[in-house]
Amino acid sequence: MELAAIVLSLFLLMYFAFRGYSIILFGPVFALVAAAASPFHLMPVYSELFMTKAAEFFKMYFSIILLGAVFAKVMEDAGMAKSIAGAIVGKLGKDQAILATILGCAALTYGGLSVFVVVFVIYPFSAALFRQADIPKRLIPATIWLGVFTFSMIAFPGSPQIQNIIPTTFFGTTTWAAPVTGILSGLVIFGLGYGWLGYRHRTAAARGEGYGNHVLHEPQLKEEHGLPHWSVSLIPLVAVVTVNLYFSNPFQWSWAYSWDANSLIPFQALKLSLLSPGIEKVRALWALNIALVIGIILALWIGHRGLRKHSSIKTVLNAGTASSLMAVLNTASGYGYGSVVANLPGFEVVKAALMQIKIGTGPLISEAITANILVGVTGSASGGMTIALGMLGQEYMAWAQAFNMPPDILHRIICLAAGGLDSLPHNGGLITVMVVCGLTHRQSYGDIFAITVMKTIVAFLFIAFYDLTGWL
Repeated sequence: MELAAIVLSLFLLMYFAFRGYSIILFGPVFALVAAAASPFHLMPVYSELFMTKAAEFFKMYFSIILLGAVFAKVMEDAGMAKSIAGAIVGKLGKDQAILATILGCAALTYGGLSVFVVVFVIYPFSAALFRQADIPKRLIPATIWLGVFTFSMIAFPGSPQIQNIIPTTFFGTTTWAAPVTGILSGLVIFGLGYGWLGYRHRTAAARGEGYGNHVLHEPQLKEEHGLPHWSVSLIPLVAVVTVNLYFSNPFQWSWAYSWDANSLIPFQALKLSLLSPGIEKVRALWALNIALVIGIILALWIGHRGLRKHSSIKTVLNAGTASSLMAVLNTASGYGYGSVVANLPGFEVVKAALMQIKIGTGPLISEAITANILVGVTGSASGGMTIALGMLGQEYMAWAQAFNMPPDILHRIICLAAGGLDSLPHNGGLITVMVVCGLTHRQSYGDIFAITVMKTIVAFLFIAFYDLTGWL
């Protein structure tokens, strides 16, 4: 009966997420549905377990999501994101419209802009190029998806996106975890996706299919004067990446920063309920906080004229702050839900089954399958990842230690896996891309599904790669 309640709650969570209901409201509701058949009383489950775990997530990640949203808003409103995107697509031109769109998306995503901001910034340029090159518009969503939501978000080491940050607090890693696996898997995802889109373009051209007649959300690019030069606009993005590298110091360089291992000791006497047990759980967050603050300061300094032309700096900062709240509360609610389910007696059967997936060496296959299932259920890479790690993160760490497996590979594999089934039709990012492009699932989802299959396979290919080589 307990297991049936858990399965029912997962089904309801997936259904309501698909229907567009807020997980902030329904995360705790379905957590209580899962707990209804357990020996626990419901109100303690809500107030002491769900809310404590949600607060734990908020404490760890709110500043990162807040600063990331503010940084993205400043870059967007100052015209700096548009300047970079315009330069990339302009230099490659219409003959390389697909490649220009992918690279433009990847540069902005890897530089720290919110993935949703990147979609809005890049779409007008990509639509104009596709129209000039007479490439079917229905390929734009898959092209944007490849550039934003795949290799630059989950594979390349150092990515400041939340999907690459969440594992750091579970495994004590940095955002630069497993650099060889990250770089190679990212290049494979890029190569497969770009090859597929090129094939689809050639096939369409052979049939005589062009851009098509579209009237919904067709952009008319106007030349804007006063935008910062693209080379100057790149400075804040480069700063975020390099400052993050310096302060996280993943390769133990003597010249880079080294955090004092005793810096948390004075706070232990305060008996803070959410105090981190050691700096290895928070150093990656501290490094990225500093990097984003410096990026925001540089963006404000470089783009202050553009900001004052369209709105006040105060308005931009407030808008970025407001936009961060929904993101952090959604994911915190998902984490709270996963934590409730993971602590129910009835979940022990599921946990035992997942932990019995012993193909290859260590927990990597089990981790990848679990992440894909939960990401598919929630329709969110970050949400599914937090639920998976909340349920089994400690078990995976213990399992890996038994095989002398570095936690860095756990980090990178769950990132790759979380970027798999997150692109099912109910994914919020996917719906946003479709709406921005003015297209429907029926018109464009097939190519996104093909890329989804490819990047899901890549996660398992690189599990085999690690088992054969031991390379991180």
